[in-house]
Amino acid sequence: MKTIGLIGGMSWESTLPYYRRINELVSERLGGLHSARIVLVSLDFSDVEALQTAGEWDEAGRLLADAARSVRAAGAECVLVASNTMHRVASWVEDAVDIPLLHIADATAAAVREAGLTTVGLLGTRFTMEQDFYRSRLEDRFGLSVVVPDEAERAFVDRVIYTELCCGIVSGSSRETFREIIGRLVARGAEGVILGCTEIPLLVSSADSPVPVFDTGEIHAASAVRFALGDMYGADGGGV
Repeated sequence: MKTIGLIGGMSWESTLPYYRRINELVSERLGGLHSARIVLVSLDFSDVEALQTAGEWDEAGRLLADAARSVRAAGAECVLVASNTMHRVASWVEDAVDIPLLHIADATAAAVREAGLTTVGLLGTRFTMEQDFYRSRLEDRFGLSVVVPDEAERAFVDRVIYTELCCGIVSGSSRETFREIIGRLVARGAEGVILGCTEIPLLVSSADSPVPVFDTGEIHAASAVRFALGDMYGADGGGV
């Protein structure tokens, strides 16, 4: 089993499901008392959010590059950034270490394509919904069409992420509004919806959508297990 390097804490609320799901999947495949080999560096999200807000992406990139070097030095054989938004600085992480970065958008797009869908709605922070680093990767590398909420809806989704979900607050009224936003994305042609922030699944799930939803944290965790167990179960990780 290979060792997974995880850069988390962005926020810790969504790092917990990563750790749990990776270990659940390893346990399912290996049985007994097996668990995953994980090296975790957990950042202070207050520092990260301040850099995001200030547009200091180069400094944020240096911060995550240092974290990547730390997990590599501790024996990690791949690295995951447990955040969609912070893939804005994925190139800094890739350049910092000699192990592969398992990109969250690539894993998610592959799951969308495997489901036979071509047009997806995208929910996430403003950075993820509005900037090119995520949407263009889905469109240019995987041929997907991406639909995002309108300006007011993007502001609402972003606010809920930062002021509620990252603080452990799960609101029924926010869930209802998310359902409405998803419904409007579907009306505009979305065949599925990417939950493109690892906190969003704390609020909504497939039960809240008339079309398939893609939990990026869940998908990303599964990609890590496929990597870690690839030598034992073949290239596809035994169907994880």
